[in-house]
Amino acid sequence: MSSPLPTTLITGASGGIGSALARALAGTHDLILTGRGGAALDALCAEVGGRPLRLDLTRPETFEEALAGLGRVSNVVHNAGVVELGAVAEQGHAVWTHTLAVNTVAPAELTRLLLPGVRQERGTIVFVNSGAGLSANAGWGSYAASKFALKALADALRAEEAEGGVRVTSVYPGRTATEMQRKVRVQEGATYTPEAFIDPQTLARTIAFVLNAPRDATLTDITVRPGPPA
Repeated sequence: MSSPLPTTLITGASGGIGSALARALAGTHDLILTGRGGAALDALCAEVGGRPLRLDLTRPETFEEALAGLGRVSNVVHNAGVVELGAVAEQGHAVWTHTLAVNTVAPAELTRLLLPGVRQERGTIVFVNSGAGLSANAGWGSYAASKFALKALADALRAEEAEGGVRVTSVYPGRTATEMQRKVRVQEGATYTPEAFIDPQTLARTIAFVLNAPRDATLTDITVRPGPPA
């Protein structure tokens, strides 16, 4: 009898990277695709044969009920994120609270709740971080802080779970051709030129490789940067 397909949960599934990853894994992974709901998520689930899971990442107190009866989960890809550029002198606590809630607190709570199942499956947890999680530039304080914290979460989790066989990977993409990047370019007063950035499908293939890598290796940290001009 063949082994069942791994079950992979992807947050922010209807976004650029999340939807590309869902398509890359379709047919080889059973998919649980999370988002705020709506037509885009439903259409993606219909396309790739995934199950929708509606989560409000600003309300971690609702996660336990939402996950009840979910069944087995082999892998988790924390892909959802928000960004709001601004100087430290200008951004109030509401921006910081929202950014940290979505980018750091939500992944921490989801990990805590899903970890028993991932342990049982000896699965993989992937944190889609950012270049801003390694170096903070002017105007990026709140976002970079949330991503630095996400790196700390991943590093601690890796050390805690290694003996049990759970693999933990942080992926640090450079600028990627997504709607989030379009928003960033508007905030920077610059033109959005998707051909200058990483294709979401490239990141999807990178994450798929992490999930499907042989068990004798753990890819702890992967940095992906835009390539040279064509």
